[in-house]
Amino acid sequence: MNQATQLSGRVAVITGASSGIGLSTARLLAARGAKVAVLARRKDALDRLVAEIEQAGGTAMALAVDVTDQASIDAAAAAVLAAWGPANLVFNNAGLMLPGAIEENKLEEWSRQIDINVDGVMRIIHAFVPQLKQAAEQGVTVDLINTSSIAGQYIYPYFAVYSATKAYVSHLTRHMRVELGQKNIRVSMIEPGIVATELQSHVTHQGVLDWLADAARNIEFLQPEDVAEVVGFLAAQPPRVNLMQVVVMPTKQAN
Repeated sequence: MNQATQLSGRVAVITGASSGIGLSTARLLAARGAKVAVLARRKDALDRLVAEIEQAGGTAMALAVDVTDQASIDAAAAAVLAAWGPANLVFNNAGLMLPGAIEENKLEEWSRQIDINVDGVMRIIHAFVPQLKQAAEQGVTVDLINTSSIAGQYIYPYFAVYSATKAYVSHLTRHMRVELGQKNIRVSMIEPGIVATELQSHVTHQGVLDWLADAARNIEFLQPEDVAEVVGFLAAQPPRVNLMQVVVMPTKQAN
C-alpha cells in the first residue's frame, strides 16, 4: 500500500500533540491518510499544527485538553465521536519529566508527574476505550499505543518518580493487552531512550543537567520523528499482529 494512503480511514487521537513526539506523530499519521485529532493544553500550537496538516492535504482537528481534567478529556472524546465516529487509534503520549533527588522532598513535582504520567494516562483510557471497543465491533483495525520510557526498565539517579510512573505505564500496557486483545483492540507501548524534545527543558537539577550535557557530547539523541515512525509502523500492521513492547534507543545509548 502507498504510504500516503496506508492509514486511510483511521481516526487517530494524539495527546501531548503540541510538541515533540506527539506533534511529529500527528504529521506522520495525517500524511499517511488518518484523520488526526490533536490534544494538548496549548491551543495556539495545535491550531498551527492543524493548519500545516490541512495545507498538506490532510485532515485534523485541534482540541484543547488538560489531561489532569477529566471533563476536558470527555468533551474532546465527544467532539471526535460527533465529527468522525469512534476513534480507532489512540496515542496516549502526554507526559512530564521533572527529575530530582528524593531527599529534596519536592512533593508538588512528584504529584505533578504522577497526575500527568499515571492519572492522565488513565483518564485518556477512561474516555476513549469505549470508542475503541465500538470501533473494534465495527470490524476495523484498532490500536491503543502508550508512551512509556526506557526509564521504566533501568535505574537512573534522580529519576525515581519519573521512572516509577513509566514503569506503571509499561506494566499497565501488558495487562491491558491481555484484556483488550480479546476484543480485537491492540495495545502497545513504546519505550524510547533519550529523545531530543522539550521535556529536557524542564530539568533544573544540576546533576541531571550535567548528565544530559555529557550524554549529548557522546550520543546522537533520537529525534521525535524517529518515534513517530514507530507509531506509524505499529498502526500499519495486519490486524492479527500486536507488537506489545517496542524499545527504541539511540545507537550509542547503552541503557
